[in-house]
Amino acid sequence: MTSIASVTLEVADPCAARDFYTSAFGLGSQLRLRASGAPTTGFRGFTLSLVVSQPADVGALIDAAVDAGAATLKPAAKSLWGYGGVVRAPDGTIWQVASSSKKDTRPATRRIDEIVLLLGVLDMAESKKFYVARGLPVAKSFGSKYVEFATGPGSVKLALYKRRGLAKVVGVSPDGTGSHRITVGGDSGSFTDPDGFAWATASETEALRTG
Repeated sequence: MTSIASVTLEVADPCAARDFYTSAFGLGSQLRLRASGAPTTGFRGFTLSLVVSQPADVGALIDAAVDAGAATLKPAAKSLWGYGGVVRAPDGTIWQVASSSKKDTRPATRRIDEIVLLLGVLDMAESKKFYVARGLPVAKSFGSKYVEFATGPGSVKLALYKRRGLAKVVGVSPDGTGSHRITVGGDSGSFTDPDGFAWATASETEALRTG
């Protein structure tokens, strides 16, 4: 089974980004940073999601992110599927913070249960087939709208969403050009998927790492 050890974000200022992510989310080795000035405009075609246990934890993480400089795209609120909100980090990365629970059962913490990388794709069938061929078994599938893969315990999870639908979920225009400014660090080799998302091996992502 393919696992995802890390996600490397390409940012203009790695020191500033490191300060933000340390203050906002306290993420460890699963999030890496590297300096890049690759041209990019608008929606970069992906989001990162932090899955937590209860609404109070959603609020704690979103408040910490906004205090550290993030912009609110969607305030935290109840939805059909639970409770969540969306912020844009100063480096431009869009983060969803969500819980499947609608009720609190304990005091708020900033504990993160899962990190999920959602890739916005143009052709769901093609992208699904591509990733299955590279050792990612399907864990959940909802027709042509959403596919989630099994990536093993402790791994960053991977899911596919139609690009326009993902942009709508986070409250931005689906239009965008240039670099995605992201590299996925996995154990299935180096490749680029049908939508232009780059993958690299653990040793390659370590070489890229600046944070």
